[in-house]
Amino acid sequence: MVEVKLFSGTGSLYLSEKIADYYGQPLGDVTLNRFSDGEMQPVINESVRGAFVFLIQSTFSPAENFMELLLMIDAAKRASSGYITAVMPYFGYARQDRKDKPRVPISAKLVADLLQAAGANRVMTMDFHADQIQGFFDIPVDHLKSEAIYIPYLEQQNLENVIFASPDVGGVKRARTYAKYFGRELVICDKYRKKANEVAGMTVIGDVSGADVILVDDLVDTAGTLCRAADIILKKGAKSVRAICTHPVLSGNAYKNIESSSLQELIVCDTIPLRKTSKKIKVLSTAKLFARAIRNTHEHRSISALFIEG
Repeated sequence: MVEVKLFSGTGSLYLSEKIADYYGQPLGDVTLNRFSDGEMQPVINESVRGAFVFLIQSTFSPAENFMELLLMIDAAKRASSGYITAVMPYFGYARQDRKDKPRVPISAKLVADLLQAAGANRVMTMDFHADQIQGFFDIPVDHLKSEAIYIPYLEQQNLENVIFASPDVGGVKRARTYAKYFGRELVICDKYRKKANEVAGMTVIGDVSGADVILVDDLVDTAGTLCRAADIILKKGAKSVRAICTHPVLSGNAYKNIESSSLQELIVCDTIPLRKTSKKIKVLSTAKLFARAIRNTHEHRSISALFIEG
């Protein structure tokens, strides 16, 4: 069987080491050199000729993380790698997936084009902001779902009278997966914005009286929406409010917002490293799931076998 090589970008080294440990082999040797002006030069310090190469790097801020991944892909391609997979636990710039007003970019499509132009043969990621982003690629995309991590965790919590909620209309499908799996009700928080990261108004659709409500979202940025939703849901008579959000972007006043909010707990994955610690934030690891997905890809086995369907 073709040899497997795992390499990590600097931004995701904390997660890549765990993935490599679960996979059962050490990370490959790669060095990131820099010129005096900060320009990057990744150097792969071992042969990858003909190998299955997995390059692990989330593309959270700063944008240098994405540039580093592109350069690593190009280096692997020019070193005659047999097959290159970009493993991106967090796929940055995915929120701009359509033209919702004149003269704006579709950044998710641009990122897809750049990955393919650099030489990636496959992309592996988790919880796109919108499922249709897979259609921006002309190469295979393994779109892992965080349900495989969150559902086993929630099953151990023994929460009574749970209701699942979507913090906005766009996330209804995601929240419905949990509601269907657990056989619970679903409520929706209908919000509207005047500008990005600022919620102008919100309405709760559904009855939450006496319920333990779990908000479900793909990412949490400033946490404004989540905190607003938690406050309104409690005012509507809920017993408690928790949230599960795959990607902890947590920018701006996010940590302050969460600490002072009505949220009892925020559960996130380690696709992005936390900048601070918080007694309200619990982190679940994606390493085992990505290690299994990498092995299944190499052995030409099903990726969908790793999903938990609602």
